[in-house]
Amino acid sequence: MASSARAGPGAGGGVRGVRGRLRTWMLEGLADIAKQQPGPYAEVQHPGRPWWKVMCLTGVDYFSTLGYQPGIAALAAGVLSPVATLVLVLVTVAGALPVYRRVAEESPHGQGSIAMLERLLSFWQGKLFVLVLLGFAATDFLITITLSAADATAHLIENPNVGGALHGHEVAVTLVLIALLGAVFLKGFTEAIGLAVVLVGIYLTLNLVVVVVGLQRVLVEPHVVSDWTRALTAEHGNPLMMIGISLIIFPKLALGLSGFETGVAVMPHVEGDPGDTEERPVGRVHRTKKLLTTAALIMSVFLIATSFITTLLIPHREFEPGGAANGRALAYLAHEHLGNGFGSVYDVSTIVILWFAGASAMAGLLNLMPRYLPRYGMAPHWARAVRPMVLVFILIAFLVTWIFDANVDAQGGAYATGVLVLIASAAIAVTIAAHKAGQRRWTAVFATIAAVFVYTTAANVVERPDGVKIGACFIAGIIGLSLMSRVARAFELRVTQVDLDPMADRFVRDIAHRTIRFIANEPDRRDLAEYRDKLRQIRDDNDLPAEEDFIFVEVTVSDPSEFETELHVCGEVLHGRYRVLTLVSSSIPNALAGMLLHVRDVTGQRPHIYFEWTEGNPLANFLRFFLFGQGEVAPVTREVLREAEPDRARRPHVHVG
Repeated sequence: MASSARAGPGAGGGVRGVRGRLRTWMLEGLADIAKQQPGPYAEVQHPGRPWWKVMCLTGVDYFSTLGYQPGIAALAAGVLSPVATLVLVLVTVAGALPVYRRVAEESPHGQGSIAMLERLLSFWQGKLFVLVLLGFAATDFLITITLSAADATAHLIENPNVGGALHGHEVAVTLVLIALLGAVFLKGFTEAIGLAVVLVGIYLTLNLVVVVVGLQRVLVEPHVVSDWTRALTAEHGNPLMMIGISLIIFPKLALGLSGFETGVAVMPHVEGDPGDTEERPVGRVHRTKKLLTTAALIMSVFLIATSFITTLLIPHREFEPGGAANGRALAYLAHEHLGNGFGSVYDVSTIVILWFAGASAMAGLLNLMPRYLPRYGMAPHWARAVRPMVLVFILIAFLVTWIFDANVDAQGGAYATGVLVLIASAAIAVTIAAHKAGQRRWTAVFATIAAVFVYTTAANVVERPDGVKIGACFIAGIIGLSLMSRVARAFELRVTQVDLDPMADRFVRDIAHRTIRFIANEPDRRDLAEYRDKLRQIRDDNDLPAEEDFIFVEVTVSDPSEFETELHVCGEVLHGRYRVLTLVSSSIPNALAGMLLHVRDVTGQRPHIYFEWTEGNPLANFLRFFLFGQGEVAPVTREVLREAEPDRARRPHVHVG
């Protein structure tokens, strides 16, 4: 940057200087947001906060769905909305809540259900499965941003005091709100539990006022109840029929289940007991369960009450697209029964909390990447910086908003798909965990819950395929970008630490005063003939005298899909004469390169290593290396060494015969 500034008054130097400053700013503060968010890579700088305050942090997402959930329920279920909402509440309390209380036990550091399932699968199928779940999680978070912004726009435009001039510009207003959200993150987003407490407190209080006034209106106008029950009986018959139809409609109401995954993710912010340890944070788990239960009960009460009053007091035509209650049923009642002054205050509160829900979702989305992808070697270099990722997600949010025309109802299916996939995966994860723990009763309970959510997810996908289409786009994008990143980092040294056991350390020290020579050997029978023949071949191919001393090195591939690894080098003497170093790693070339550099550093000598050429097609061998950690070992080892040590005079020698 300094050299560009000294380039003189010419435009070229100025442009380069501006570009340099812009690049520095864009890549500044790698993973700042991830460090402030919960998860394995979080750096929580405080000892924890009371669980009810942390509940408000997840509540800006969970409770804000009251802004649009009653209207969506009424549009989907009509007069059956209160009964269908009651079914939703029962599934929430008896299904999702027990599942996530168990998830809190199994992942006390905020890893969530994705990490539980990650532990169940190994190799590439495990990585690909996690990437698929990340795609649906990205769908959940991204649609939270766009749907919340669209509903905030609906509340703004339908406000009688300011909304008239904005009619017909819903997409533009929503894009502005999303852009403002992106600007907050580009400037820097800090944890704001205190602000979340204020917003949730005000919002729930205003909703309570609307609910109380609505119930009073129902009491003073009893005919609305009788009109509703008559319509309900006429349309749906007996109670069993109503419950059956409610179960069919249930997938459309799944927006009311959002917030559980976020509730587990905020666990690192919950204060624990003085005796809590990192391995057993018992107090934190207990308080997180209290957080999840309290949030679910509060939300359940509001869902039932708001569904009841909006169905009875608002004409059904107002829920239709273009209607005054579309996407803003409670705001409609606030204006209708409490006046435009209170209604405007309610609109402002709703707009702010919906916008802040988008901020919470963006923070969660940014936290997903450092949680998983770096460990897989599937994060491009620029993805480690917050600002480029913010721009990517904001641009995608713009695209989604444009595709869905900033319509709350149209985005409901995509949002529900992301929510349901995560809950279904969590239910499956806790079922497997209970089975492994030998808890037969809980295994049966969780299996039943999992079946319910799998059915719900499948029904939602069939009914509203937009969600799975968007999820598929995210999955394809994440997998494609991840694999390209893995290929680009294929020759990167991934060894984080090298430890030699006493025997291996003795081998290296004994040979340190002479030329250090290793033979890379693929272990087969490990009998006397194997080592004798290998040693003779290496000496003949490289014209080395018989008195030269050698140490064999053998690498066993463990899980080739892993990226970074620690090397534990063990030494042994076979057949009374051959010294052998054994290693276990995800990649043979990386393990050999890491060991050679370690030997160089501890002895001050550049070691030599001898290979045989690998037979076969070079491209096929590279694919074997990429997928299975072996293949064209000699040239790949040399390339890893070249990238890790640019100074040729300090680089270990690689010989191929």
